[in-house]
Amino acid sequence: MNVQITEINDTRKTLTVTLDKSEVDGEYKTILGQFSQQVNIPGFRPGKAPANLVEKRFGKELKEEFKNRVIGKAYRDGLEQSKLEVLSLVDVEEGTVEAGLSAAIKITVDVRPEFVLPEYIGLETEVLSTEPTDAEIDAVIESLRAERADFKVADRAAAKGDYVRFGYEGTLDGQSLTEMVGDKAIYAKAPQTWEEVEGANEGLLPGVAVQISGLKAGDKKPVNVTFPADFAAVPALAGKSVVYAIEVQEVRERALPPLDEAFFKANQVETLDALKTQVKQTLGSRKDYENRNAQRRQITDALLAKANFNAPESLVANERDNVLRQFIEENMRRGVPQEEFEKSKKELHDSASKAAVARIKMQLMLVKIAENEKIKVDEKDLNSWLMREAMRSGQKPDKFAKELGKDRDQLRAIQQQILFDKALDFLVAKATLKTAQAKV
Repeated sequence: MNVQITEINDTRKTLTVTLDKSEVDGEYKTILGQFSQQVNIPGFRPGKAPANLVEKRFGKELKEEFKNRVIGKAYRDGLEQSKLEVLSLVDVEEGTVEAGLSAAIKITVDVRPEFVLPEYIGLETEVLSTEPTDAEIDAVIESLRAERADFKVADRAAAKGDYVRFGYEGTLDGQSLTEMVGDKAIYAKAPQTWEEVEGANEGLLPGVAVQISGLKAGDKKPVNVTFPADFAAVPALAGKSVVYAIEVQEVRERALPPLDEAFFKANQVETLDALKTQVKQTLGSRKDYENRNAQRRQITDALLAKANFNAPESLVANERDNVLRQFIEENMRRGVPQEEFEKSKKELHDSASKAAVARIKMQLMLVKIAENEKIKVDEKDLNSWLMREAMRSGQKPDKFAKELGKDRDQLRAIQQQILFDKALDFLVAKATLKTAQAKV
C-alpha cells in the first residue's frame, strides 16, 4: 500500500491510497469466500458451490460489496498510515476497482486544524453583584401581588395599569383590511379585546395601549397604528399606517391583595420578613446564574478574538445548516411565512455562516483545552444529563435512556456537548472576577 497526501488547504487533505494487486485480490478472495458460505444454490450444500458459479449467480451483489470492502480498507489503512486527525469525510473517488488490478482510491477529508491555544487560565470577566437591593426585592413582591390581583369595574377614565375592553375595526386609506389580512382577521376587526393601559408588554395593535389612556366606557375614538417595517405576522401591513375605530366597553382597575396572612400563606411563608428572605434568596440565585452565563459569553468572546485558524469547511457547512433550520423553524412557529425568508435569503445565509464559523472554532478550542486539562465525560455526567432531559420532557429516565441508546450518532453528539460545557465551566472556575456596578 502507498499513501500520498495532497494539501488542498490547512484543514482539507486528499489521500491517494494505492492498494497493490495482491491486497485487492485478498479482499476479493475474502468476500467471495463469505458469499459462498452464505448463499444457497440448488444442488449444492452451503459453502460447497463452485466459486465461478457463485460469481455468475451473484455477480452484481459481489461486485458492489467487493468495491465497498476495498474502499473501506483504503480509508482505514490510509488514515492509520497518514496519522491525520480526521473530523469528517468529504468525498471518495474509487476509480477502477477490479480483481487482478491495483486500485487507487482518492479520499478527501477535513482534518483538525493545527493551532496554539491562547492563554486561557485567569481570563478576566466582569460580573454584577449578586446581592439584591431593597428596591429589587420590593419589585418582586409587587409582582407577586399583581399575579393575584383582582380587577374591578371602574366608572372613570382609564389610567395607567388599568385594563380596557374595547372593540375595533381598521381601515387603510378608507378601505377595510379584511382582504388584506387574509386568515389573520383579528388584525382587521374584533368585537372585543383587552389591553393594559400603557402596559410594559405591548398588545396586538402597536401603540394602542397609550392611546386608550383617558377613555371611559362608551367612548369612541379613531387611533392611528403604524406597523413596524419588519412586521412578520401580516407582511401586507408591514410599514403601513392604519386607522382603527375603537369603542370602549369597560374599564377595570387592578386591586392588589393586601400583605396579610392569606397572601403570605399563598407564598408558603408566615410573615413579610420571611417573604423578603425567600425573595432575596431567589433573586441571589438568579443573579448568580446570570453572572455565570455572562462569564461564559465573555470567555467565549475573548478566546474567539484570538482564534487565528480556519474552521473546517464541512463542519461549518453542517453547523450553518443547523443554525438556519433552527431559525426558520422558530420563526415559522411564530407565524412568519416561508416567503419572508426568501426575501432575505442571502443575509440569512451570511449571518448563519458567520455564527457557524464562530461555533466550530470555539468547539475546536474547547476540545483542545479539555485534552490539555484531562477533562472527560464519564458515566455520572451522562446520567445527570439523562435525568435532567427526562424530567424536562416528562419521560421516564429508563425509557428515555433506552431510546437514546438506539441512536449512536445522537449519543455521541450529546457526549460532545457535555464535554464543551465541562470545559467552559472549567474556564469560568479559573477566570478572574471583577464586580461591576449595576446600571440604574
